[in-house]
Amino acid sequence: MNDEPQVLAPAHGYTEDSIRSLDWREHIRLRPGMYIGKLGDGSSYDDGIYVLVKEVVDNCIDEHVMGYGRTIEIKISESKVQVRDYGRGIPLG
Repeated sequence: MNDEPQVLAPAHGYTEDSIRSLDWREHIRLRPGMYIGKLGDGSSYDDGIYVLVKEVVDNCIDEHVMGYGRTIEIKISESKVQVRDYGRGIPLG
């Protein structure tokens, strides 16, 4: 009996040419679950949409705690969530 491990060749021709590099925007669009967890349909508390809303609200709270903005407004409708914090906004530089 031969004790050497056997190396099996891939059956589907996996090569270096099979690998495609994605820029960060394309990667997020194609694989959102890697960033926000399971996508889901919004029926479960841990669906990705709630992760996104929590992140936005957490950022508003951070701005408020640091003394920027006095009010946080959150409006929830059937298919839309609006958040406004009257803070400094997103840094552009």
